[in-house]
Amino acid sequence: MLVVDGSGHVLGRLASVVAKRLLEGDRIAIVNAEEVVITGKKPSILATYQAWFRTRNLANPRKGPFHYRRPDDLVRLTIRGMLPKHREKGRKAYRRLRVYVGIPPELEGRELTRIPEAEVKPGTRFIKVGELSKLLGGKF
Repeated sequence: MLVVDGSGHVLGRLASVVAKRLLEGDRIAIVNAEEVVITGKKPSILATYQAWFRTRNLANPRKGPFHYRRPDDLVRLTIRGMLPKHREKGRKAYRRLRVYVGIPPELEGRELTRIPEAEVKPGTRFIKVGELSKLLGGKF
């Protein structure tokens, strides 16, 4: 199992690399999901996610869509969007993914992998997924 440290990685770049590795058959665990960053200006990112949260099914709001607020769920949802989730290979790949807030006890002491092409560049504006989650009302 590949254990990826999410701190300091850009969400979209991390998700695309992880999605490709999952489709190749690797089992991946992402730790420190609250430290993954989304690049851009904070007000515009927040406005985008708040507009997404206002989306409701007018016929019956209890039927969805359901929006996640926890950072591990936001990272997992981004990776799921890059997998062919309606095909069997995409569903199997998604089952091989684990995302955690912090480092769980069963993964402590394991070597954490960094993905160089997904790391944030110096001088880039960003907001951490954990901070975004708290602004959206997530409890973690």
